[in-house]
Amino acid sequence: MNINSREVLFLFAFIFLARGNAQDTLVPAIITFGDSAVDVGNNDYLPTLFKANYPPYGRDFVSHKSTGRFCNGKLATDLTAETLGFKRYAPAYLSPQASGKNLLIGANFASAASGYDEKAAILNHAIPLSQQLNYYKEYKSKLAKVAGSKKAASIIKDALYILSAGSSDFVQNYYVNPLINKAFTPDQYSAYLVAAFSSFVKDLYRMGARKVGVTSLPPLGCLPAARTLFGFHENGCVSRINSDAQGFNKKINSAATNLKKQLPGLKIVVFDIFKPVYDLVQSPSKFGFVEARKGCCGTGAVETTSLLCNPESLGTCSNATKYVFWDSVHPSQAANQVLADALIVQGISLIG
Repeated sequence: MNINSREVLFLFAFIFLARGNAQDTLVPAIITFGDSAVDVGNNDYLPTLFKANYPPYGRDFVSHKSTGRFCNGKLATDLTAETLGFKRYAPAYLSPQASGKNLLIGANFASAASGYDEKAAILNHAIPLSQQLNYYKEYKSKLAKVAGSKKAASIIKDALYILSAGSSDFVQNYYVNPLINKAFTPDQYSAYLVAAFSSFVKDLYRMGARKVGVTSLPPLGCLPAARTLFGFHENGCVSRINSDAQGFNKKINSAATNLKKQLPGLKIVVFDIFKPVYDLVQSPSKFGFVEARKGCCGTGAVETTSLLCNPESLGTCSNATKYVFWDSVHPSQAANQVLADALIVQGISLIG
């Protein structure tokens, strides 16, 4: 479904009016877990290679400074928050900003290179999902001190919970780690990850979450890094890797359906990001893009961490709005806008 930002905003203006909403935002808070697609700076405070707290990251952000986001500007979740009426973004939980009244609009626990596979997250010195949940527990008690227990309980119940994971598990772990890819088929590894997803959502539900949006895997075989490392000069996306991503997405959809049956009052949506990203890569010009094969930063072929995408990277493009990818794994702000519009439409049932 193609829908532009203006239509999305019109839709939300209509929902606001219909509900006679006393608050300025459609949900009281946004609480985020997961990986680099949604990390807003937690990794700045960790001894890990996976950081984005230096230029050229953030060069097109409001402040024109790097913020720890793996992007030239805003993430899809930032843009979604704006559409939902937020004027500020929920802070990275490990940052000094995560205190006092700032906690009222939520918190972000995501950590680049984390995912459903705890062992891989620990190896990457990222925050594993189990620890992200521990931080969330801590956040809840801080929130009760700031808001009072009654208001805090209502924020927790009505907040929008976002989970983005799985990409790192495959790209930074499964495909590059022979200990895993020789021992498990992609199908078996997917089943293991989806079991971890189900138990994470059950824990989150027990801790009060009721509105959960989880992202599917994107077409991993279309990421510039995957094309470079695994494409063996075939033109276009690496089809076996895209098939693995689609296999995972089928499993996570059926797991979400089961969770809905098991957990009374749970609203859960699996956001399909496979199709919007695949469409962007296959027909970039249709969406106003020029380059979909490589990222803007450096050569755009393998750059992600500071070793490769940094201020000295030769070849970094001057105008990222023409690029689907910012580095070799992450979308540009312009592509994130297309994704955010798709997420909003798919997630309407979470906002009631």
